[in-house]
Amino acid sequence: MIEVSLRRPWLLAQLPGPMRVLSWAPHRPGLIMADRIVWREVRDADLGPEFDAEDWLAAQLARCGLADAVGLLTSRDLSAYRLTAAEAEGVRASCLATVGLGNAESVGRRICSARAAGTINLLVVAEAGLTEAAQLEALSIAAEARTAAVMEAGLVLPTGPATGTGTDCIALACRPGPMRYAGLHTAVGEAIGAAVRTAVLDGARDCCRARVDAAGTPVRT
Repeated sequence: MIEVSLRRPWLLAQLPGPMRVLSWAPHRPGLIMADRIVWREVRDADLGPEFDAEDWLAAQLARCGLADAVGLLTSRDLSAYRLTAAEAEGVRASCLATVGLGNAESVGRRICSARAAGTINLLVVAEAGLTEAAQLEALSIAAEARTAAVMEAGLVLPTGPATGTGTDCIALACRPGPMRYAGLHTAVGEAIGAAVRTAVLDGARDCCRARVDAAGTPVRT
């Protein structure tokens, strides 16, 4: 369902056709139609307080003929992406994830200090025709699965167990349709939850292992 092409500094996810995408991505956020979701890799040094990420990303995408794509930013090594799929009662969902924990937070207690950038970016594709309300519910299931996976990875901060990062982004794609519900009791909710939880847990465990290199120096995640 998701065709992935890695040409650094770009990671391109091609959908099977135009789909309704719901996200808070820095480029083309909201509820829009798109057939491509694109990650742009950046370095921590690029992300200073004066960096206008949205305008810069829009210009980069336009230069590459990708202005119509949903655009995401990450400082995570794009080659560390995870692509997983799950199925429940014949309903299939896929998740493409890049997982960085450099600016991890515990929900409800901000650290608010200058740290290495790092984020969790997810593309979730549901093979189901959903109403707009069901798509919102499906997005909440993806967020819940993301949080469960990060907590299972076991990163503990001074404020408590990490539950995500300060700059996480989720894009959820589906086809418009009549399905009204996508919660934890539904097949589509189960498939989305399983795909996201597996992808994020695998990526988060990699990050936790990489937080300190052999010399004891923190590394970028």
